[in-house]
Amino acid sequence: MVTTRYPPPLFSIAPMMECTNNHFRTLARLISRHAWLYTEMFAAETIVHQKGNLDKYLAFGQDQHPIVLQIGGSDLDNIAKATQLASSYGYDEINFNCGCPSPKVEKGCFGLQLMLDPKFVADAMSVISANSDVPVTVKCRIGVDSHDSYDELCDFIYKVSSQSPTKHFIIHSRKGLLKRLTPRQNRSIPPLKYEYYYALVRDFPNLQFTLNGGINTIDEVASALKEGAHGVMVGRAAYNNSWNLLADVDSAIYGAPPSGLTRRQVLAKYKAYANSVLGMYGSEPNVRELIKPLLGFFHSAPGNGLWKRKADAAFLKCSTVDSFFNETIIAIPDSVLDAPIVTASPVVGLSNVFANAKNLLPPPPSTLQDQELQHS
Repeated sequence: MVTTRYPPPLFSIAPMMECTNNHFRTLARLISRHAWLYTEMFAAETIVHQKGNLDKYLAFGQDQHPIVLQIGGSDLDNIAKATQLASSYGYDEINFNCGCPSPKVEKGCFGLQLMLDPKFVADAMSVISANSDVPVTVKCRIGVDSHDSYDELCDFIYKVSSQSPTKHFIIHSRKGLLKRLTPRQNRSIPPLKYEYYYALVRDFPNLQFTLNGGINTIDEVASALKEGAHGVMVGRAAYNNSWNLLADVDSAIYGAPPSGLTRRQVLAKYKAYANSVLGMYGSEPNVRELIKPLLGFFHSAPGNGLWKRKADAAFLKCSTVDSFFNETIIAIPDSVLDAPIVTASPVVGLSNVFANAKNLLPPPPSTLQDQELQHS
């Protein structure tokens, strides 16, 4: 298994539609060498349908390892075919989406909807594993609509893990509400229940769990790991505040020595990448698509507001990456561009919600004990 070559997934960046594409992943890897990267979710049907054009969707630079492909689907034949097609690209793991609450996904009867059908999920995971040679994982929530008890979550985890090769679950610690909330609302309105996550760690000692949901800083990542999380996945904060969040990952989470990397160095390498792929597929990617991952790069830094205004104007007239930077980079002071990464000091008095959650653990479900006896 290729994943043994890399540090464990103590920190990973969540799969996000229209965000974690090749361009953002390239930027993220320039900032952090150790963070685990995820693709956007690709529907199995899309992979099968685009089999003559898959490089546009699935190809990635080899420096992006470790990288995980996320797929979704509700047809086992298509899931098998998609896995076969994707396997040649050399992803380090394949993740199956059981947590996306978007109407499009629900209409296709996959994503979050699948948490109500653990047998199908187990079958899908077995199919994915049989058609690839890398570990398979599931990303899910803690419940769906009124099916949100800890017992029901344990039933899902137990059935999928006991009936398939799945040994690693990424747990978004909110339930999802189908129909009643938008995907954006589902990221914030349902309450976080970290106690469910830590109870899973307690009750399934032979499985690996990554914590996801509501985590926005490196301090929070470190606190969750200190309280026993196997790994932590961060989503929008990594995309919208990429430098401030990702620059600390290697030293603060993985213990690597400070790299001394600066924003100017990252931009020079990213610009070289952007120039190399501009218009690779006809009119795509264009300048706007290539610059989009950088819109959070100067978050809260002096000059950020002016840079964004200049970027908006440059998008209207610049057809090359070099001309875009010539128009915009003057907005950012040299002191920002040339400041090296410095490991942030811990925030004094940070509320440790994860330690508090461990005081709220639900009891182990009796149904889990009965199932273990039946299979012993």
